[in-house]
Amino acid sequence: MACFLVPTAEAIVTTVISKVVSAKEKKQDLAHVDVEKIEKKPLGFGKKLKWLNAMLWGGSALLAFEHVWHGEVTPFFPFLTAASNPADAADMLHEMATSGVAMAGLVTLVWVGMVIVSGLMERRAEQAAADTQEVQS
Repeated sequence: MACFLVPTAEAIVTTVISKVVSAKEKKQDLAHVDVEKIEKKPLGFGKKLKWLNAMLWGGSALLAFEHVWHGEVTPFFPFLTAASNPADAADMLHEMATSGVAMAGLVTLVWVGMVIVSGLMERRAEQAAADTQEVQS
């Protein structure tokens, strides 16, 4: 009925946070630019947060389309067919609290796994670069 609203709300919040974090990271990068020493930096948190945004927005769009397809979302007020009847509204809120939160949580958990794996890969690459420099010296 309206389970897609929970991941959509999370996507809105993380988009705002992502914009703020990315702006701060860009400002820091510009303040500490050293033209002679350009090195590969690990991905910033802002870039990783954009991964979560893409996953949330994409999933929410697919869920919204599915709800439109089944006639649960209409182009006229109250937009959600379950919101027009108080008994259905209670079911809708229950679905949002169970399915919606579970979906948003699962997407966020998968993203946390992606961030951990990318961090491990970045550390492994840094260690390999350091080992290569030791051998060349």
